[in-house]
Amino acid sequence: MSLQTPPRPMDTALESASVRTPAPAKLPVPADPHRGRKAMLWGTATAVIVMLHLLAVAGTDFDPTLLVDGWQGMARFISDAFPPNLDWEEVIKPGLEATLVTLWIGLLGTTLSIPSALLLAVLASRTTSPHPVAYQVSRAILSFFRAVPDIVFALIFVTAVGLGPFAGVLALICHNTGVMGKLWAESMEETDQGPQEALSTAGASRLQQIAHGSLPLVIPQFVGLLLYRFDVNVRSSLVLGLVGAGGIGLLINQAIKSFQFDTMLTHIIIVLILIIVVDQASGFVRRKLAV
Repeated sequence: MSLQTPPRPMDTALESASVRTPAPAKLPVPADPHRGRKAMLWGTATAVIVMLHLLAVAGTDFDPTLLVDGWQGMARFISDAFPPNLDWEEVIKPGLEATLVTLWIGLLGTTLSIPSALLLAVLASRTTSPHPVAYQVSRAILSFFRAVPDIVFALIFVTAVGLGPFAGVLALICHNTGVMGKLWAESMEETDQGPQEALSTAGASRLQQIAHGSLPLVIPQFVGLLLYRFDVNVRSSLVLGLVGAGGIGLLINQAIKSFQFDTMLTHIIIVLILIIVVDQASGFVRRKLAV
């Protein structure tokens, strides 16, 4: 009589593991009840965008064939600019001095607008504004400063203080106040309101809530936006020189009016070097602040 040994648990587990269980059937994805509505909205939006672009092309006389037909004029203009005028006393030295003035215009136009931009940003943020009337008034002031181009401000101040870089600084202060104030206000609205609410519960005043609860959270964004605006203002100061606000933009305008295109090219090269230096310096500061 033979004795059969009972199966061991390990063998049973191996046999059950060797038997493949069938994969569960995939559940059908339920249909989106709003699919037809979304498709209609996307189709309508696409049609509106296409229509707006067609109107824009017709309204701006956008015709690439004119650019192709006028290549000879561009080639003649570029040929007159080469080679650049590298005379040190008459071109390069005055260009470097005017470039330094352009840099100072951008710097002062950025830094001197900080107090007014910060005050209006606090009043124009829903989380820090003390009253709805103050919110609406500050928003209107920021909109006005943004709506008026800096070159228009420069023309106004030129009539008041005369030709020179001072008018350019005043123009950048006004326009930069509107732009930077709006950006800072939106940054404060997007921050966590927990610290400010905690200070309010502890009995802190409105000013203390802003100084110790809101502003510390947005300082990195404030610095990043400030460096960005400084980069933009340096470029804007070049354009302001075309209306008599000083800087190398004024020399470029004079070179164009006198048909000295080689001198114009030299000034443009100097501007290019300035923009690269400012961009690299701003990037270096941003990287240091991010560490």
